Amino acid sequence: MPFDQLGLAPSLLEAVAAAGYSEPTPIQAKAIPAVLEGQDVLAAAQTGTGKTAAFTLPLLHRLGETQQKKPRVLVLAPTRELAAQVNESVRAYGKAGSIRSTVIFGGVGYQPQIGQFKKGVDIVVATPGRLLDLLQEGHADLSNIETLVLDEADRMLDMGFIHDIKRVLKYVPEKRQTLLFSATFSKDIRKLASNLLNKPVEIDVAPRNATADRIDQKVVMVEKPRKRAVLSHLIKENGWHQVLVFARTKHGANRLCKQLDSDGLPAAALHGNKSQNARTKALDGFKDGKIQVLVATDIAARGIDIESLPYVVNFELPNVSEDYVHRIGRTGRAGEAGEAVSLVGPDERKLLKDIEKLIGKQIERMTVEGVDLRAGENDEADERPARRPNNKGGHGNRPPKRGGGGGNNAPGRNQQRRRSRGGNRGGNRSGGGGGGQP
Repeated sequence: MPFDQLGLAPSLLEAVAAAGYSEPTPIQAKAIPAVLEGQDVLAAAQTGTGKTAAFTLPLLHRLGETQQKKPRVLVLAPTRELAAQVNESVRAYGKAGSIRSTVIFGGVGYQPQIGQFKKGVDIVVATPGRLLDLLQEGHADLSNIETLVLDEADRMLDMGFIHDIKRVLKYVPEKRQTLLFSATFSKDIRKLASNLLNKPVEIDVAPRNATADRIDQKVVMVEKPRKRAVLSHLIKENGWHQVLVFARTKHGANRLCKQLDSDGLPAAALHGNKSQNARTKALDGFKDGKIQVLVATDIAARGIDIESLPYVVNFELPNVSEDYVHRIGRTGRAGEAGEAVSLVGPDERKLLKDIEKLIGKQIERMTVEGVDLRAGENDEADERPARRPNNKGGHGNRPPKRGGGGGNNAPGRNQQRRRSRGGNRGGNRSGGGGGGQP
């Protein structure tokens, strides 16, 4: 079924065609008609299958061309990067119309965001923490919201944002359309959906924890002190031009960047300690080719959407097996082929075994010619061994505690404002989703 049979406005069809798409993905083909009809939707789809357009296109259609002072659509996302990506999609598909959108997240000043609400906006894309601050100070009014979207809802639950979400919901009308998009249908997601959604259309277009067939996955068994040499060798010998590398820690990402730079490979780090301006600069440089290697922590696993990204490297395996699926899902998007290589040290064998059990297949082992995979006496020891996640729930990446007000335990608002330039309220954690499709 082509896009022009889904009932979308001509201007939206033109925007989709301009982006190079003619056929909707399965999630789009099923979700768009349901959203257009005003139904609640509970949707799960494999990462990179076009979830963002599955709700942005029909919502733009429903809003039409009429502007209002107060926002009518609210999209909540777990990270700054994902929120920015969704807002970019809204503006790209709605550029021929008059609908206004804005993105709200921490790490930047309050005044420009307050100004957006004062001027009037139709669609708000936000991370929960910063939006809650604006609501509690009376700078935002969500009393006219017609549609609420929870994007990457499973990641928001993993990051402990459920209490912030519940507080935001107090400012949103009970009578509304609610769309919940998630990578998986966990018990927690179903529990959340039962409380928020009214007789939803349920859409599940991909098996849980599946990896895309178009991603060529490989493993290099290498002693940890030799990983950097192997990574540099692979990039140089194979002529890799755009490589997304995942590291386990912020310090490790910074350290690897310096080493790659010394090897003549332009690199930049992307993690929660970076200011919003630094993160934006790193992403832009990576997209336009000025930066050859982007080294990221799991904050980018669902928040980076780069068209035709060819290579993903796990410099270290993630502690949580599901994060492997989200990491390598940054490549092989929009029908393109991709390659994912994991550098696995002796102490990561158990993590590898867990990943292979999760995805239901053994990953091909590959050899690397021209570089020693064994550590020598002069090699630097790696900084820390792989750790198993604890049994206290989540991914070990809980958001900062919010002080005062309903037991949410975060830094107080005054403290947050003092560090607003680099703070991470509601958007500094791992995660992200989006979609390589429109």
